[in-house]
Amino acid sequence: MHDLTPRRMPTQPRLSVIVPVLNEASTIQACLTALLPLWVCGVEVIVVDGGSVDDTVALARPLADRVLVSERARARQMNHGARESRGEHLVFLHADTRLPRRADLLIDWALKGPGCWGRFDVTIERSFVLAGLVGWSMNLRSRLTGIATGDQALFMTREVFALVGGFPDQPLMEDIAMSRLLRRLSKPVCLAPRVATSARRWQQHGPLRIIVTMWWLRLRYWCGASPWTLAGEYTDVR
Repeated sequence: MHDLTPRRMPTQPRLSVIVPVLNEASTIQACLTALLPLWVCGVEVIVVDGGSVDDTVALARPLADRVLVSERARARQMNHGARESRGEHLVFLHADTRLPRRADLLIDWALKGPGCWGRFDVTIERSFVLAGLVGWSMNLRSRLTGIATGDQALFMTREVFALVGGFPDQPLMEDIAMSRLLRRLSKPVCLAPRVATSARRWQQHGPLRIIVTMWWLRLRYWCGASPWTLAGEYTDVR
């Protein structure tokens, strides 16, 4: 694991944004540029690359506090970034997802109460007919089950991240497994302000195929199927 030079080292930030990436040259600049308003407010931005073979690292370096290189696997990348970060609070952000305005203040407010973790509502870019319905159902399911997905930008205190030992070391469903651990400590704080996530996967594979595949994989996971077995099937719609 490598640290490819920090850009600045201010006083301890209130919030660290951890962005796991792999071959995201087409999206990483837009992702990090969208975080600049938070960066100028003192938020730490850390990118963790999982072995990209494109220009992801070179493009990210000027726009992040630190660019780290880790073993490939989203859980391992997020854990490495969190452990190298300095913020009191942590938020884990996909490269194709945008946080709402002043997400730092929203997270700070959310974690002042009894909840020690949470997530945002999500909206999917409206590039297909069912985008609004899919986003609505994701948010409703999360509220009913207390389970959050990576698309919803999970956030938590550093203390609770350490307490549960970080994301479970598995290649798929690490967000669901993490939610299960955190749910034992408190209910998630479900913030209504929305993160916006790209519809590129839905466009590439088709909404119906994505919905059916993800529900089938999650059902089998809940029934005890190995995430290592499921990961091989997930690559078909990644």
